[in-house]
Amino acid sequence: LSNSSSSSSGTEHQQQRKLHVTAAMVRATEYRITMPVSLEEYRIGQTYMRSRMQMENTRGSEGVEVRASHPFADDRMGHGHFAHVVYHFHSKAPAWLRALAPHGALCLEEQNWNAYPHSKTVAHPSTCHSLNSSLALTQSPLPLSLLPFPCPCQCPYFTKFTITIESMHVADRGDSENALGLDEAQLKQRKVERLDIASHDRDMWSRLIAKSGIDPSKVTLTKTNRGPLTPGWQSTCEPVMTAYKMVTVDAPYWGFGKRLELLVLAGERALFLEAHRKCFGWMDEWCELTMEDVRRIEKENIEAMRKNLALNNKVAPDEFNEDELRPEVDGSLDDADSSGTELADSPKGKGKAAEGKEIAV
Repeated sequence: LSNSSSSSSGTEHQQQRKLHVTAAMVRATEYRITMPVSLEEYRIGQTYMRSRMQMENTRGSEGVEVRASHPFADDRMGHGHFAHVVYHFHSKAPAWLRALAPHGALCLEEQNWNAYPHSKTVAHPSTCHSLNSSLALTQSPLPLSLLPFPCPCQCPYFTKFTITIESMHVADRGDSENALGLDEAQLKQRKVERLDIASHDRDMWSRLIAKSGIDPSKVTLTKTNRGPLTPGWQSTCEPVMTAYKMVTVDAPYWGFGKRLELLVLAGERALFLEAHRKCFGWMDEWCELTMEDVRRIEKENIEAMRKNLALNNKVAPDEFNEDELRPEVDGSLDDADSSGTELADSPKGKGKAAEGKEIAV
């Protein structure tokens, strides 16, 4: 009996220790990115920036595949837009990560609910390397109340790995202490970091991701008469708003889980900086566009990316359902928080942006 009791106690202790270690592995950082734009300007600029970055990062057999885009209604977030996106990025993953999983395992599947100014993104590795596969996930809008979703393409190598990005956009200078309405436990867990788009970061991820050459500390925008952003600009600029982005990474794996979580957070940080620098630097291209213009650009780019990926992967592209993009519905393919073809190199808009119209995020 003594041995049985001791064994039971030991098992219970191991389970508690395992739960403690798993909980400790979850990392959460709230990034605050202040921008010299109004809330409405940011909504248009962010949508434009995201679509163009997706185009710029879709080359050859890799890139961004938008599988669905639907309106949704949720009790907590209200009405908005749901998007299901798959990122094919095997060649961009670090060598040590590629060594852990085969080629098909390094796709990132993302579900995003955008009810601007609030949005939420949940992403996880998947085996969605087969283009145009028929997924139940893409057939109808999904409410947040259904989280977590069972995914038929869940990667068997990283079944527990998830990235969650929750964003709130506020007309302030980044001084709201709880813009996302976090509970006491979340507030205690989070780390807060303010990001300055006019800074000059020298870390590895910034060198890898920040290849646009856009420097807000030197850029002068002629149409809006904004910039360059000099030291202290966040305290004096008008208009102004801040994107609060809470990134939670959970990789409960012995040996490399911590490394993977830190890798993702560093990558998201660099991506947020680069994306918002581009949003600012491209302002003269999007400042005169309406949301209707940007939606049309977005739809054209989605179709172009699907055809490019289908051509390079030697599969027949499906026609994009007209009902999957509805211009009258508020919201867009947001976040991330968070990729081109020859369109991205056109002199007027680098994507079909100037004609009326490349994440995280």
